[in-house]
Amino acid sequence: MKKTPLLSGVFFNRVDPRQLRIPLLSWIYPIKGKIMATSYTFITIFPELISDFCAQSLLGRAQQDNPVRPSAINISIVNPRDFSSPPHNKVDDIPFGGGAGMVMMAEPLLQAINHARSLNRNAHVVLLSPCGAKLSQKKVIELSSKNLILVCGRYEGIDQRLIDAQVDEEISLGDFILMGGEVAALALLEAVTRLVPGVLGNAESSREESFDDSNLLEAPCYTRPAVITGPDGAALAVPQVLLSGDHKQISNWRLEQRLERTKKNRPDLLSKNRANKE
Repeated sequence: MKKTPLLSGVFFNRVDPRQLRIPLLSWIYPIKGKIMATSYTFITIFPELISDFCAQSLLGRAQQDNPVRPSAINISIVNPRDFSSPPHNKVDDIPFGGGAGMVMMAEPLLQAINHARSLNRNAHVVLLSPCGAKLSQKKVIELSSKNLILVCGRYEGIDQRLIDAQVDEEISLGDFILMGGEVAALALLEAVTRLVPGVLGNAESSREESFDDSNLLEAPCYTRPAVITGPDGAALAVPQVLLSGDHKQISNWRLEQRLERTKKNRPDLLSKNRANKE
């Protein structure tokens, strides 16, 4: 497959877009990775939001390919404006039946998703939407084994015909509204990729966390130095048990802390535990 040059933002090959002399509408961003890597394709009219974020930290490192450590994930980005009519490359229109705001048109999105399927075969298509089912760690674990196409809506929403024809699942981060689906899609990407082998430096990092099988929040964590000075000048020390070297005591302490933290911040999780036992 012929690769399309990257254009703007912070790129994975650090090319200055002003040196490329390529029309701004060539906004399809393949990001380095192997076919066997888990693949994620974003459908968005703001590709720089995705490319800049995905170039950083563990996500950026997980896409790097070398003889010692093959790439774990592959990310690509498709802009629906590339599939709309010039000169304005419009992707939205007024809603039938009236009402405030604009609606994303079905046809550019349909073609964008079809193109995404050619980049990311057998992918599960997810629309990030406040109308979707609320995301949970259980759903994250389920999605972590799949190639995904993440559709990022904007405006008042997306033409329902596109959703009915192309979307496998709608997911919401929670009971609040964002300006668009990009932030939600990136949150989902971070959640699922950290469960993909080879993404985290230490696989143990994804064990005994909040929302694991125990339905308990994670225990507090501390690092060096063992004592710091608080804002009022008082000494703030690490709990002594963590310095004891007694792994059994540390394990028991962490379990107690998980229970206390869950009781304080998320008592609904404890209710869920009781319901599951019954």
